[in-house]
Amino acid sequence: MILDNHIHLWGADPQPDTLASRLAEAGIAGGVLISPPPTPYLVQKAAPLLPAQRLHNVLTWVQGRDTWFPFYWIDPTEPDALAQVDEAVAQGIAGFKVICAHHDPCVSEAMPVYARIAHHGKPLLFHSGILWNAKPSSFHNRPAGFEGLLTVPGLRFALAHISWPWCDECLAVYGKFQNALSRLPDIGVEMFIDITPGTPPIYRHEALTKVHTIGYDIQQNLLFGTDCSAPDYNVAWAQEICARDDAIYADLGLSPETIALTYSGNLLRLLGKTQREQSIKPLLPGQ
Repeated sequence: MILDNHIHLWGADPQPDTLASRLAEAGIAGGVLISPPPTPYLVQKAAPLLPAQRLHNVLTWVQGRDTWFPFYWIDPTEPDALAQVDEAVAQGIAGFKVICAHHDPCVSEAMPVYARIAHHGKPLLFHSGILWNAKPSSFHNRPAGFEGLLTVPGLRFALAHISWPWCDECLAVYGKFQNALSRLPDIGVEMFIDITPGTPPIYRHEALTKVHTIGYDIQQNLLFGTDCSAPDYNVAWAQEICARDDAIYADLGLSPETIALTYSGNLLRLLGKTQREQSIKPLLPGQ
């Protein structure tokens, strides 16, 4: 089974049957549908939607679909962000999305919002890496800027796109979080890496090779995605990504179990629907 962790809605009127048809054609069983964005993230000239409208949009898309998981895109610096989190959870949101387009990841206004998300047991998907939003913003999205999430007990979060072009830095930050769990197991903060491109094809083999050979306990923390949009899900692009990644996995000799975790199992665990199959291995200097 393949679940796409990274599908954008952008405010389109719900057309779930059209999306279901395209997903089936691509061989995708479902995945994460991300609500329309808050106003600061609008690039094209589009009418901004109120929080209640954005929440209603994504929940309408996924209604009656067991393998479609609604994420609410939130600006954690908005004055009513805590109330937005509580309302989204009450309405059935499976997780949250943040893009740091105008603020650093761990600014003081955002940290209580992340803590509230963790309190509700919901995961958080961050953009990381270069940001194509026609504004100067990528300096907010380098992976090292997310280290402050170590202070949010119980948070499950993912950095998208292997943080391209800062893939090495992304892996280093992942190692830091694994080390933190080794030293302070009760901290309970767990980082995932969303391998959605991101990475252009010429860098893909290099990036995934580093991911799988760096020596960290990482195979249970990788998520597949396409960054496609609904309802016009790009079937050819999704198939191309899968074919390219499968060829790389064959070159690396990955087991079917590891590949299956990346394509679906790890997302289900991020969502809190399954438990980790094995305890995370300690990562300490000299070991």
